[in-house]
Amino acid sequence: MNTRVRRDFERIHGRAPEGVWAAPGRVNLIGEHTDYNDGFALPMALPQTTVLAAGRRDDGLLRVHSAQGDGRVTEFAVAELAPGGGGGWARYPAGVVWALRERGLAVGGADLHLDSSVPTGAGLSSSAALECAVAVAYDELYGLGLSRPELARVAQHAENAFAGVPCGVMDQMASLCCAEGGALYLDSRGLDVRQVPFDLTGHGLTLLVLDTRVKHDLADGAYAALRAGCERAARMLGLPALRDLDETELPGALADLPGELVPLVRHVVTENGRVGRAVERLAAGEPEALGPLLTAGHASLRDDYRVSCPETDLAVEAAVAAGALGARMTGGGFGGSVIALVPAERAASVGGAVTDAFAAAGFAPPAVLEAVPSAGARRIA
Repeated sequence: MNTRVRRDFERIHGRAPEGVWAAPGRVNLIGEHTDYNDGFALPMALPQTTVLAAGRRDDGLLRVHSAQGDGRVTEFAVAELAPGGGGGWARYPAGVVWALRERGLAVGGADLHLDSSVPTGAGLSSSAALECAVAVAYDELYGLGLSRPELARVAQHAENAFAGVPCGVMDQMASLCCAEGGALYLDSRGLDVRQVPFDLTGHGLTLLVLDTRVKHDLADGAYAALRAGCERAARMLGLPALRDLDETELPGALADLPGELVPLVRHVVTENGRVGRAVERLAAGEPEALGPLLTAGHASLRDDYRVSCPETDLAVEAAVAAGALGARMTGGGFGGSVIALVPAERAASVGGAVTDAFAAAGFAPPAVLEAVPSAGARRIA
């Protein structure tokens, strides 16, 4: 893809790029909807990436083109960037430039050409991959010297304030900070991270991604309502965030909350606990022990947080029935993908069983791919 992206940049922008960068999508092994509650998560980067060729401009224009777009170059005046308005997908790279300027950083225009193998709308953080590719490119092109957590905050601010999606920071941290062969143990409060070995091949395991092809849009209001409910519950409990509520304190806390907030709090607190147990099992060299944690996490997302859908529920049920050690929805929800931890020799049969179950239910066939713990954002040329 590197060669193609460079060639297409030259064709579209009429000159050679100054460099080429890549940022991956991600799957989250466990720890869903915990990041905006200052909690814990355990994502890993995917081999699927957004690749960006870029070069600076001195006229204050940001000109953006995507191989997945409609063929047109979208142009912004950098000094006039502001939240709101149109731009479609281009508001994500434009938002990163705006967020850098919001920090008082002297960044100007650029020519950008993007090409991505991260499926869109599948819960695999295609938007974060796009944002993080632009962030690392701008950091180098303009000599900003920002740390990876600082770049993650920039990309998150772009998505929150410019694109209008009130996400936490986990997706951006995963895209920027993951390492090949491992999962990223993330504390969302201080952005402290630890690389945890995740050796699937050595333990005879495969992690399947089952893309239900149900597209989700986290800017449609449902995500914001969940976050607002969690923040309201934390205020009522006198806590900085729900991450400060221990599982042992959960029963008493739930008794003090109105009924509509109880399932939200129960999910967040128990999900943080599942992250801790997952890290313990990986550190002990027992990745197969993640299976029951995945399935329990999905039940919590389905029954308490209510962000699942019939397609993701069916994918989990069919995968487990066919021999997966565990499975769960990954990503923000309302569609997207399911991950299934599977003995390697059963990977094809599990994928086939899910496909058959979808056909029997009248659903469109899912896409099945293998998730391999991969490297975070980086310059590739």
